[in-house]
Parts: sequence; structure tokens; C-alpha cells
Amino acid sequence: MAQLNIDVIRAQIRAMDFQRGTPDQVAQWREDDRDSRHNLVIEGMNPEADEDALFAMMMDEGVPPALASKLVVDMLTTNASQLAA
Repeated sequence: MAQLNIDVIRAQIRAMDFQRGTPDQVAQWREDDRDSRHNLVIEGMNPEADEDALFAMMMDEGVPPALASKLVVDMLTTNASQLAA
């Protein structure tokens, strides 16, 4: 993944209109995320530091996991199309 500017992405997310998670939902998402990341480490697929920061910021902003995944795919697609141009 390309170098991420977490502050710029945070500002974009804050400007979005979506249903943010409740504190209880976010706590559950954090627990699920810890489990998923633990499994990645077991499989030898360690996330980069900026990837960890990105997902932590999305949790802080209450972004539901399905939307977080879509945003990452959109970022990758946009970045790939810019590189191809």
C-alpha cells in the first residue's frame, strides 16, 4: 500500500455521511480486529505500521468494518488508476 496521510483521510471520513458505530459496536469491532490481526501474524502476514494506523483511525471515527473495507478498496483502486494514467 502507498504511504498514507492519515490526517487527510480522517478529514475525508469526517466529511462523509454514514451511520457511525455506537461505543459498544466499536468495542466489538476492535475485539474482532485484534482477532483478525492475530491470525494474520500467525500466517506471517504482518500489517504495515501505516495500515495499522489507518484502521485504528477508522475505528476511532466509528467507521463500520464493511465501509472501512470499501474505503480501502476505493483508495487502492484510485491509487492504481492514478499510477496507470
